[in-house]
Amino acid sequence: MAAGVLLIRRVLRKHQGRVEAELRAAKEAMGRSKPDQAVQLELDPATGVYRPRQMR
Repeated sequence: MAAGVLLIRRVLRKHQGRVEAELRAAKEAMGRSKPDQAVQLELDPATGVYRPRQMR
C-alpha cells in the first residue's frame, strides 16, 4: 500500500514539474511579445478556421 502511494506521489511530482516548466516558458514568451505587432484574425467561412487577415 505504502509503495503505491509513494509511486503515485512521484508521478504527480514529476507531472507538476513539467507543467510548471511549461507555464514558465509561456509567461516568458508573453513578456517578449509586443502588442503592437499582433496580427488580426478573420474567420474563413469555408473552413471555420481563423486565419491572419489579408492586406487589401
